Order: sequence, then C-alpha cells, then structure tokens
Amino acid sequence: MRQTYFAKANEVSQTWRHVDAEGQRLGRMAVQVAVVLMGKHRPEYTPHVDTGDFVVITNAEKIVLTGAKAQQKMKTSFSGYPGGLKAESYESLIKRKPEFVVEEAIRRMLPKNRLGRQMLKKLKVYAGPDHPHQAQNPQSMKLASA
Repeated sequence: MRQTYFAKANEVSQTWRHVDAEGQRLGRMAVQVAVVLMGKHRPEYTPHVDTGDFVVITNAEKIVLTGAKAQQKMKTSFSGYPGGLKAESYESLIKRKPEFVVEEAIRRMLPKNRLGRQMLKKLKVYAGPDHPHQAQNPQSMKLASA
C-alpha cells in the first residue's frame, strides 16, 4: 500500500536564493518569488509545512511597471475618520519606499494565515545592489521571462 509523503518541518533543508530585480516586471517577478517562498518548486511540497527557501531581492528601486500603472495605480489607506483617505501613486511610492512595493506584491500572493506570515519572514528586500546576506551564499535565481 502506498502512502502519501508529507514533509516534516525539521526534515526540510532551506537554501538561500538571490534575485536581481533590475528591469524585472513587478507582478511576474512576484509570482515566481512567491512560489519559491511557499516551496511549490520542490517535489516534497506539503501545504501545511513551510518547505520554501529564503529569498534575497536586490535593486528593488529599479523594478518596472508596464503601461501607465506607475501613474494610475494608487496605494490607498484610510484612517477611519471622515476625510481620512490617503492615496499615493506607485510612481512616488517606488521612489519613496521601493522595498514596500515589492514586499506588498509578494505578500498578497502568499497564504493569508500564520504559515503565510512565517513564509514572508524569509523574504529580504533591499533597494540597492548590496545586501548583508553574503555569508549565506545565496544562489542566483533565474527568472522566467515573458
């Protein structure tokens, strides 16, 4: 009789991966990074166990939004008070906080539960080309283009 294999949390070995976001399209890059954070790229993927890898993203300030999304897409927040709606275009948001734009795109593609929050902690995003994770020897991750 065959048994379905379920990975245990202590059996999973997590590697470090590096992504250079320069010239990458935001959504397409976010999908591929989310898959790696969840561990869906592995044969031992188990839905209730964090089987994903650590991902380091550099050059977040050089991410690309196609069409007029940079000017038209808005990040909104509401304070709860009358007149408390704040809106900011992604163009100014990328200039001000490029890490936030990338993290937010990836966060929304992860599970909305404790496990998703645990996966998000393995994401490290940096605006420039330098990162403090050289000691982990992150492997360069090839992103599928198109």
